[in-house]
Amino acid sequence: MGLVRTRKRIMLIEPPFRRLHHDNISLVKYPLALGYLSGAVLKWTDWEVQTYNADFNPGNRLWMSYSYMMEEGFPRYLRTLADPAAPIWAEVRSAIADFGPDVVGISAKTQNFTSASVVVRIAKECNPDAKVVLGGPHATLSTRSALECQDIDVAVLGEGEMTLVELLRLWGTGEEDVSGVAGLAYRRDGRVAFTAPRSNLKDLDELPFPAESAPKVLRDYGSYPVEAFGFVFATRGCPYNCTFCESKAMWTRQARWRSPENVVREIKALQARGCDYVYFDDDTFGINPRYIKDLCQLIETECPGFRWGCEITVGCSKEQSVEYMRRAGCIMVRIGVESGNNQMLRKLKKGHTIEKAHAAVDLYRRKGIEVQTFFMIGLPEETEGTFQDTMTAIRKIDASAIMLNTFTPYPGSQLFEECRKLGVVGDDFDITLHNHLSPANCFTAHIAPERFKMLAAEAFAYVDRRNDRRRLERALRMLRRRGIRHTRQECSRFIVSRLKMYGDRALAWFSRSRERPGWPEVRIRPD
Repeated sequence: MGLVRTRKRIMLIEPPFRRLHHDNISLVKYPLALGYLSGAVLKWTDWEVQTYNADFNPGNRLWMSYSYMMEEGFPRYLRTLADPAAPIWAEVRSAIADFGPDVVGISAKTQNFTSASVVVRIAKECNPDAKVVLGGPHATLSTRSALECQDIDVAVLGEGEMTLVELLRLWGTGEEDVSGVAGLAYRRDGRVAFTAPRSNLKDLDELPFPAESAPKVLRDYGSYPVEAFGFVFATRGCPYNCTFCESKAMWTRQARWRSPENVVREIKALQARGCDYVYFDDDTFGINPRYIKDLCQLIETECPGFRWGCEITVGCSKEQSVEYMRRAGCIMVRIGVESGNNQMLRKLKKGHTIEKAHAAVDLYRRKGIEVQTFFMIGLPEETEGTFQDTMTAIRKIDASAIMLNTFTPYPGSQLFEECRKLGVVGDDFDITLHNHLSPANCFTAHIAPERFKMLAAEAFAYVDRRNDRRRLERALRMLRRRGIRHTRQECSRFIVSRLKMYGDRALAWFSRSRERPGWPEVRIRPD
């Protein structure tokens, strides 16, 4: 006779996305959303919990170029979404069946919601009686359309920890009526209903550290390298109003800070696990200069020799703050420049000019801090002139890496509505076909799609070549700060990635030359 299970189980899942483009691309990260949720479930309920990052493939941590992701990777992404027999879905099915959850919670962004909907269907196939909860930005920004997927029982809106805890406590008693749990959307009499809104946590220090519970809850925990746990939130919320960003709908524009003491305790705990580098995953790290000063001074005092990076705005890049960051061990920042044209920057409400962006990058470089920059092409009012301004900025900016994306109008952002008004987004908009690495993206009213596709291909090819040249410089810096073992690993991954990429390209070319099937037309709806 088998053992009788006395505790209910919840499985929290990060849907695959990178792996749909190529199985050797892996999210080598313990997703913080899952980490915080699982920690809260362990702390405040009696449920068993397992977290499963389906975008992680043990042993595969390769780089693929932008050009590869768009040319070969994107068609493979579409094919995998449409193929229920693909190995990734067999893995997801096996993981869910192995744990046997009573509740499946899925964290979804808009770009991976189609993948999430496949995971939802698999969960219901494994156990039709299991409850499926959708959380993450897509549940908050596109609630009604998300709940068109009939297999999703409940959507958690906004900050999810306490909402999930209260929901599990309710379901743990056998109660089915969720109308009294604040912060939810669900179906009632065939229509989407909303419960009372939930206030955000006032004291973020109450939350357990994500990595603390990872050994207990994370599937394949032993396969993760230590750096997969080196991600920290110091703040939630962003006061800025960038028109392409939907973050404010998720976290609001009211910033909340963890205490410096709480952040440093988490850093020390990560150091004790062997983690020598942390990346602050905040939307914007340097919002409050006084907080930066207090946090950096405490890190400098309590964690000597520690190294970290963050994402920060041009406007937050002040000389005194940068000096505090340098002294506290900051070795890398990422800055969202976005465009090389000041008119475009004003429309994006970035709050800086391209001249100020160059000055900020120069400031970090003078302080010995590596800079990586984000740029975006194909904005709704982009012209060939503004496009060339951006390419000029990319060529001139003294960054160690350029992260280039094609603009995607995500629902919930101001630019999504602007695209509707311009007529470049219609009622048939399908996010399956449009993410930031989609070759089909063209949401500008002033450049013809075929012309933009050609310009974008040239831009990504240039950025790939530029980034490859800069990798040697980064490898030498890594050798100085992290030792030969880490450097050898990074160089090996780069070489293997390139060999794998060119091999796959050759196979794809050979296949096309024999069959010429064209790219599949795949349009997957949540229902």
